[in-house]
Amino acid sequence: MNPTSHIITFAPDGTARCLWTEAVPLHELGRLAIQRASAVEFNPASQHWEVRLASDPEAVAFSHPSRETCLEWERTTLNALL
Repeated sequence: MNPTSHIITFAPDGTARCLWTEAVPLHELGRLAIQRASAVEFNPASQHWEVRLASDPEAVAFSHPSRETCLEWERTTLNALL
């Protein structure tokens, strides 16, 4: 997936869902309700970046030495769930 692509899905009631980006003026759609879907944090013991999903914060969903690789995995995975 192109890291500059943005996916927005709309429910029948007009509710939009997407990953946050400042590249798209989301505030123009109306009132925002934002929830964290994941966290990307560095683990000093393993020397890897780790992605944890909010749905299961105790489990490491993905890890890699590169933060950018983790961010790309996060975008691709979460966009697939929209």
